[in-house]
Amino acid sequence: MKIHIDIDCFFVSAARIKDPSLEHKPVAIGGRSDTKIFTKDAKKQTVNFENSGSFVPTFYKTYEESDDDLDAFKDDDGRVRGILTTSSYEARSYGVKTAMSIKEALGLCPDLIIKAPNMSLYQKLSHELHEFLQTKIPLIEQASIDEFYGDLSGWVEDEDVARFIDDLRHEIKKVVKLPVSIGAAKTKYIAKLATTAAKPFGSKIIYPHEIDKFIDKMPVGEFAGIGKSMKEKLNSAQIHTLGDLKKRRGTIESWGPYAKELFARVNGESDAPIQTKHKRKSIGISRTFDPQFDRSELSRRVHVLTRHLSFAILKLDVIPTVFHLSITYEMNQKSHKNISLSEVFTEKKFDSLCLRLFNEADIHKRLHVIRISINCSSFTRDSKKELSLIGFSDEAKMQKLTKYSQEIREKYGIDMLKWGSEL
Repeated sequence: MKIHIDIDCFFVSAARIKDPSLEHKPVAIGGRSDTKIFTKDAKKQTVNFENSGSFVPTFYKTYEESDDDLDAFKDDDGRVRGILTTSSYEARSYGVKTAMSIKEALGLCPDLIIKAPNMSLYQKLSHELHEFLQTKIPLIEQASIDEFYGDLSGWVEDEDVARFIDDLRHEIKKVVKLPVSIGAAKTKYIAKLATTAAKPFGSKIIYPHEIDKFIDKMPVGEFAGIGKSMKEKLNSAQIHTLGDLKKRRGTIESWGPYAKELFARVNGESDAPIQTKHKRKSIGISRTFDPQFDRSELSRRVHVLTRHLSFAILKLDVIPTVFHLSITYEMNQKSHKNISLSEVFTEKKFDSLCLRLFNEADIHKRLHVIRISINCSSFTRDSKKELSLIGFSDEAKMQKLTKYSQEIREKYGIDMLKWGSEL
């Protein structure tokens, strides 16, 4: 049997460990793009390589205690900005949802307690739970900051799994203080669905003969691997539930290899092995900010983002060969540019490259920009590309300067050394 473990309302649960008075109250964790990264107030920036993803940024500001965390989401004019990353079940009863604006959430639930995110605490608790699970289960995969997969095959007999996962969730609550829900099934994908049905703080096992009945009325969007575009494609074919999907095998498989594999997963016929380690394939940084028209200021912000991303790339000790920059304008207009480059990585060259990509991608110069994203991938350790040796001696000198800059930032912080173009 495979099991899926998901921490219930993780960020809220973490806040309640730190402040028990939040128990049984409507609580939500806010999230707002750290726009102070572009100002001289930028301090205590932290880089994190573990479990980054949705609502868990690679770069974030170190948490600071505050009597009123709502102040963290007010701009210079006193307006409340930002969205919610998660909310407690008490808050959800008012209609409060993840990704809802804080302003809208407070309108639905005036007594809602807003807390600022504390990424360092979340990483610490996630690490503690991971270590605890490794003492209980031979194979553990960390899928994200708040969810794990485990393989009980040969460790716990199938007839004992229900008791094992029920005991496990209570033991986690006692030792790590976090409430979790656990699902079990023959495959990872069905186990994840079982967890959803077990929430909050519950456990559920789905045996092979129960799959059809269990998924029959479940919306297709509930299944891991069915994103927005696939959901729309399924709905357009009048496939709205997983039960509908199972009845349309011929239609699904005619859409190609990915859809064929998807059908096998929903049917409980295909599974993926437990991966105890995940190799990072890319690294990126992005920021959303108030509409900005001034191109010289936008160029300055590209320099700032580049400096932070360069720090992360050097810390990972990788050489990316594919670079991508995207711009989001007001009125939801978008543009992007990418380039492949097999050369030794230096901060100065990377800075110039990103500025060039920005200038080439900026095709709507009459529009205000609201977001800039930079992503680097295809690291040389995973690529068959050979690095160019043209100008190698000059780049070796720049590598030394990059190395010294990195050492200073490692010791004193990312903002200790800045490019003059940032000022």
